[in-house]
Amino acid sequence: MSSKVAQYLNEHLLGEVTTNEHIRKQYATDGSVLRIEPDMVIYPRATSDIRKVARFSWQLAEKGHKLSITVRGGGTDQTGGAIGSGVILDVRAHMNTIFELDIKQRLVRVQPGVTFKALNDALRLQGFRIPSYPQSHAYSTIGGAIANNAGGTLSGKYGTTGEWIHQLEVILSNGEVLQTGRVSKRDLGKKKGLQTFEGELYRNVDNLLADNAGLIEKLAVDGRDNAGYNVVDVRRRDSSVDLTPLIVGSQGTLGIISEVIMKVQPMPEYPLVGALAFSDYETARDALDVLRSLDPSVLELVDGRVFEFAVEQGKSYPFYNEALEQGNVAAIVVVEYDQSGDHAKKRIVKKIEKLFENQKAYMAFERKAETADELRNLLQASVLSLLPDKPEHSVPQILEGAYVPQERLEEFAKAVEALEAKNHVDLPLCGHAGEHIYYVRPQLDFHKVGDRQKVFKLLAEWSAAVFAHGGSLIGMSGEGRLKAAFAYKDLDADVKELYTSIRDLFDPLGFLNTGVKQAVELKKLAGDLRSDFDGSDFAQYGISE
Repeated sequence: MSSKVAQYLNEHLLGEVTTNEHIRKQYATDGSVLRIEPDMVIYPRATSDIRKVARFSWQLAEKGHKLSITVRGGGTDQTGGAIGSGVILDVRAHMNTIFELDIKQRLVRVQPGVTFKALNDALRLQGFRIPSYPQSHAYSTIGGAIANNAGGTLSGKYGTTGEWIHQLEVILSNGEVLQTGRVSKRDLGKKKGLQTFEGELYRNVDNLLADNAGLIEKLAVDGRDNAGYNVVDVRRRDSSVDLTPLIVGSQGTLGIISEVIMKVQPMPEYPLVGALAFSDYETARDALDVLRSLDPSVLELVDGRVFEFAVEQGKSYPFYNEALEQGNVAAIVVVEYDQSGDHAKKRIVKKIEKLFENQKAYMAFERKAETADELRNLLQASVLSLLPDKPEHSVPQILEGAYVPQERLEEFAKAVEALEAKNHVDLPLCGHAGEHIYYVRPQLDFHKVGDRQKVFKLLAEWSAAVFAHGGSLIGMSGEGRLKAAFAYKDLDADVKELYTSIRDLFDPLGFLNTGVKQAVELKKLAGDLRSDFDGSDFAQYGISE
């Protein structure tokens, strides 16, 4: 059946379609610990190709045959969001053009398969950048970052990817093209009058959000949560509507992004970079509030054990070595300030030195690029932990991206220590403290059944600890396949019903990234676990930050 479908599609598409067994195996994995082999892989060359594939799947679904469509960029998704049965639609192969930069409006138009690094490298030549980029920016795509509403080290000050979206071109499940953007109350009436799927969407979404206005108002004041769909800023008090927030973070379950217009900003001066080493973890956590009050562009917390691991692998960090001479290093905080002017940076240094003059903290600050990079390189220690030397060890990124309120961080850290003791695994707590996002990276041996079982045990206990301390499991990126069941345990029934209704409106026949952002049974997930997971999928890119 799949070979006949592939042959038919090959006749009608500009791009290529293949059912080659070896290629399908390559697309059976992404950055997660799961494996699902697709029926075929399609490399679209134009928006028209995506439209034809969507329309074909829609027609099949109408006849009772579901052909799931999973869009894939760099394949870096850590939750299984870039794998699936049915069709893998790889946009990185051909749809990777940077079309134009509008300097006056500070907008750039691109295709979804462009990598974040390629885009920022091109923008830098013109004196611009998009500051919110993921850690995997060297090989992750713009489309993937939008689908996950990804963030990174600069997101504490500059927000996640979604906040840099101006407009999206989206292929709907029936093949229609949707141009997102803020639609005024007057123009919304025109949209709702369209006798198309787009018109139907505007009518139904507007009614659904109006009926759930009280619930959405409650969601707006809750802590940061990337699970489900972002309903908060779709319908405003002036009755205008913008569907963009729904698409951002939807992981390909509401539509397929075919073109993007993003906002850009001028490149700032080289930032002031600082590092502070603390002899106890509690003091380091307390320091975060002080440093955050000075509006940093970067604020990262790294457990001292991460540096011990890096040193064991042969790395040497001059700042860390100097701090050790002063005593124990329980944690290091790396901070950057990109305020303009050397005078402003000097003033910040003086403030920090005065604030910590009675604390047991070793500090260093650099304002020049050639010397500041040495301090910035401290952040690579946490990434190095993903590449253990022992072949039996791997470090799955399953406990990433949790939001924990600052006032509950100390209690949460103690709960993580209890998890360590209970599960006999090291869980050094690190975080993008500027936006209160925290993670731990356990070392596991996936050849052992017991360690594979720990994946779900750790996820369940980590989730419970996050929820118990007022946090959200999906503070950054998406829940995908792996985390959906855990993330939705903390959601009220009416919130889950709202999210299900939104998905049903956009994908009424249920073939867009099936199994993603849906609570799959753990038994099914366990069957999809990779016994050969070793974390080397993207090793050819080295360490990227």
